[in-house]
Amino acid sequence: MIELERIAGTPMAAELRIREHVLRVDAPPKEGGEDTGPEPHDLYDAALASCKALTVLWYARHKGWTINGLTTQVERDAGAERSGTYRLAVRMQVDADLSDAQWAELQRAAGNCPIHKLMTKVTTEISTEVAHGHSG
Repeated sequence: MIELERIAGTPMAAELRIREHVLRVDAPPKEGGEDTGPEPHDLYDAALASCKALTVLWYARHKGWTINGLTTQVERDAGAERSGTYRLAVRMQVDADLSDAQWAELQRAAGNCPIHKLMTKVTTEISTEVAHGHSG
């Protein structure tokens, strides 16, 4: 389960708990926050970056290939988001000594990461309930 609780005394910051991991999330100043942590779009984009990286590392390990280093960058173009298109450009740099065929396999693996599929091929159904809560 993922839980989020607003941090008292801040305009919008919250503590996000994912299992035993704790992150601070916030909104940028233009949206009323103080930018003390990533905002939801950042987390969405980061899910893709981390999934692609972990998928490539898992795939290489499964094949017995050595990956010496890996970085993943995601650039967001949300300019057309309101009209239905959200663009993410992913650039992965992998330090490995691989053949052309192995590089092609890694490329396919990166393109098939579960979050990429979830973002592009799956219908996500969300139910939301807002309930009366008590402070204190």
